[in-house]
Amino acid sequence: MICMDDAKSMRDFVGGGYDDFWAFKGRYRVVKGSRASKKSKTTALWYMAQLSKEKYREANLLVVRRTFRTLKDSCYAELKWAIRRLGLESLWKTKESPLEMENVRTGQKIYFRGLDDPLKVTSITVEQGCLCWLWIEEAYELDSEAAFNTLDESVRGEVPPPLFKQTTLTFNPWSERHWIKKRFFDRPDPDVLAMTTDYTCNEWLDEADRRMFERMKRDNPRRYRVAGLGDWGVSEGLIFDNWTVEAFSVEELLTGEQGHKYRCVFGLDYGYSNDPTAFIAAAVNAEDKRLYVFDEHYQTRMVNSDIAAVICEKGYQKERIRADAAEPKSNEELRRAGISRVQAAEKGKDSILHGIAVLQEYAIVVHPLCKHTIEELSAYCWDKDDSGAGINRPVDRHNHLMDALRYAMTDVRARRMSEEEWQKTRRKETRHRVRAWSAEDLHGGWNG
Repeated sequence: MICMDDAKSMRDFVGGGYDDFWAFKGRYRVVKGSRASKKSKTTALWYMAQLSKEKYREANLLVVRRTFRTLKDSCYAELKWAIRRLGLESLWKTKESPLEMENVRTGQKIYFRGLDDPLKVTSITVEQGCLCWLWIEEAYELDSEAAFNTLDESVRGEVPPPLFKQTTLTFNPWSERHWIKKRFFDRPDPDVLAMTTDYTCNEWLDEADRRMFERMKRDNPRRYRVAGLGDWGVSEGLIFDNWTVEAFSVEELLTGEQGHKYRCVFGLDYGYSNDPTAFIAAAVNAEDKRLYVFDEHYQTRMVNSDIAAVICEKGYQKERIRADAAEPKSNEELRRAGISRVQAAEKGKDSILHGIAVLQEYAIVVHPLCKHTIEELSAYCWDKDDSGAGINRPVDRHNHLMDALRYAMTDVRARRMSEEEWQKTRRKETRHRVRAWSAEDLHGGWNG
């Protein structure tokens, strides 16, 4: 066993690039790191080194990921590696049922929880000492700041010195529109250490690894910027790259020379506590494959009467709105509340993949006020199997408005309206059925 208070000895185990991380005792340590930046291994080493010190004998650690099943092969494995690396095998007992680690001398524990069982996270009680430290791995998986706050509050109450409370977030680069960037990287705060690391600080990479990054730098600069240097962005697997953000007028779009090519479509995906209710409105030109997203609503804890009120407030109560077919009761309640044309979206085998394929054919333009749509398009990606290879299935996150948009496209057909048909529907679709985007609307953030 090494001397845990010997900085020189620890440097031999940890290496360089993380001096500030190792010394910081503020409330939040946030590390965005590229692949092979040793962020997870350094974090595991720090926890095992500190938890094995006599002065921190009352400290306990909670380790969290979005889904519990991913912990065993990630954080749990990294902490076991750190135990071996530091020569602490005689001090720590590990077990998989339940998944936890225990200091056999002091009774301290490392607990592992998944956000897929939130009750087990918020109700955790330690058996010995205090719950001081929280490690959230792949923190970008937390979709909202509110979800993080609830988790962060699990480390609460005063702790006796020299103990201190601290939450550590580690994650691979993700969309710059993620709440983590605004919360921790864009706001100076003495109680926050926010840092970006990359593979160049990893002394233990071999030459083959380094050549791999050099090839990436040469052949795929965009991916290198994210996967190599740790810049903001999703390095691979994005489902949609066919979209832009651009201010536009719905009124002008529908009444202009090409107006007869467009129809307005509306989609609704239900949510409640963790998942938001998501409503979207778009103007679609099926002939030229163009789609303009001009309105959205994105909110948790909405009951059906709230949803009906929002739709009426926006002026869409007479529109055909395609909603989640898995919620027939909610659809019926909306119809009884005056949203008479709510209909279930078509569902069937591979309906998600088919809907994605349809949307991928379009050039999508999103109004800048539709910020949640922008966030989802920036992060909605394909899933991976256990080996890390991409698979033909989207990750079930960042998809609430994407699902609503798929539903909305149910009725779109690649057929151009005749001039007579257009004249019959233009007034209804542009004056009575679509609220104009005035200068005041744009300035005040009209959409939900």
